[in-house]
Amino acid sequence: MRPLQISAETAQKLSKSLNLPLEQIMHMPQHILLAKLAEIQKQDHQK
Repeated sequence: MRPLQISAETAQKLSKSLNLPLEQIMHMPQHILLAKLAEIQKQDHQK
């Protein structure tokens, strides 16, 4: 599986917001990453 095609800055922001190590973000399957981002967005809208 290829690493995600995202910039280093984006990976760092995702790592911080998801509380996951940077290496885990880069090697996470894209569909799982998108699901996690959707969860964060739902939480932000509820606040």
